[in-house]
Amino acid sequence: MKLKNFLLVMFGIAVSYTSTAQSNLLNAKTPSEIGKKTAAQLESDNDKPLPYGYVHDRDVLMGKTTWENIDLDERINFPLYYPVDTAFVGKERRSLFQVLLNGIKSGKITEVYGDDYFNSKKSLKDLESVFKYIDTIPAGIDEFNTDIEGYKSGKKVLDKQYINPTELSAADVSGYRIKGFWYFDKRQSELKYRLLAICPMATEARDKAKGNTDAIELFWVYFPSIRDVLHEAKAFNDKNSAMPITFDQLLNSRRFNGVIYKEENVYGDRTIQDYMKDNAQSQLLESERVKEKIRDFEQDMWTY
Repeated sequence: MKLKNFLLVMFGIAVSYTSTAQSNLLNAKTPSEIGKKTAAQLESDNDKPLPYGYVHDRDVLMGKTTWENIDLDERINFPLYYPVDTAFVGKERRSLFQVLLNGIKSGKITEVYGDDYFNSKKSLKDLESVFKYIDTIPAGIDEFNTDIEGYKSGKKVLDKQYINPTELSAADVSGYRIKGFWYFDKRQSELKYRLLAICPMATEARDKAKGNTDAIELFWVYFPSIRDVLHEAKAFNDKNSAMPITFDQLLNSRRFNGVIYKEENVYGDRTIQDYMKDNAQSQLLESERVKEKIRDFEQDMWTY
């Protein structure tokens, strides 16, 4: 009986995921009807991110904050990167960076910061130079110098052919940095992970226009505040297009590969690179050591 109930629950979950792939795809008579849900679907739809359970401070027996690098060149991380060109895909498919960017521009994402400790909050105006940079080509500068007073007074406007706008796109993102908290819940006797912040790594639009390709931290977003936005956006499921996975589910279930580059420590949270210089292999081994140290705590709880 229990097995039967379990199978019914799993079937219900599968059906709910299937309905979020492309609603009304097989029943639509025109392309405009694809993606539109019926009144019955909207009434029965309870498609929301799974809420985090309340964790009392006294239930946290051990905790450790870590920072990780997610390299988008790794195949397992491709769902976070693609699609970079949206001209040939449907409106329901966007990269993680495009979802974050659209959320910031629309005002749905407001908890944006300049650092991973959430000290300096950033507004859309503060981030404009990060996303877009407008430069004047040398021919435009020569044209401007022919009548400086006229251009300054506004009587003359520089032609668009002399202006070179540079915008940041999903193709420019080389990776992400995430901040999370590993903790041992003594009430449930289980080691758990809670994602706290995420940061895209890319070249700023200004530096991109000048030919610089060095990736930097663009901005940090407080993750719990954007779960609703990420749950509405679907990542591509290569094994089954009828059952896409949301970015919220993908990140919370850690369906990506990340390398720890820093853990909180007494030395002012120094990075692994600070004390293991010019040796990539030693840095990777140290990253694994930090990871195993956290995992071993759970194993040691059951060792007598």
